[in-house]
Amino acid sequence: MKKIGVADTMFARVDMYKTVEKAIMESKENVKIIRYTVPGVKDLPVACKRLFTQGCDICIVLGMPGKEPVDKVCSHEASQGIGQVQLMVEKHILEVFVHMDEGKNNSELLTIAKNRAHDHTLNALALLKGQHTLTPRAGQGVRQGKKDEGPLE
Repeated sequence: MKKIGVADTMFARVDMYKTVEKAIMESKENVKIIRYTVPGVKDLPVACKRLFTQGCDICIVLGMPGKEPVDKVCSHEASQGIGQVQLMVEKHILEVFVHMDEGKNNSELLTIAKNRAHDHTLNALALLKGQHTLTPRAGQGVRQGKKDEGPLE
């Protein structure tokens, strides 16, 4: 049985884990979820590293960086750490960050968070099936969280 690690934060204003869990259950895929909750986004890289030591095949990180300049810096630092962990373990970590200034209001922010978590969960499930599973969607302007952009050609 494949294992998906999900690392989330207390700082997030949306419990995106519920969306991830629901998407996995609805997919009917035979996967186990291992959850690890940390205080904030800068704690996510080590959470993923620890999830991989628990046998996870892929990880999803869920975070909501704030809108202040310091939050942007923290988000960037977290992303750099997440990238390092991916290279160390040679496994994917799908970064589901929803910045608190992405939405015009709380309702739009909630929609973005749920959609992005859902779509990246489906991406994680696809990646577990093999490196070419997402290939038919390459170059199609697919987005997670908002409306697809579509291809230029």
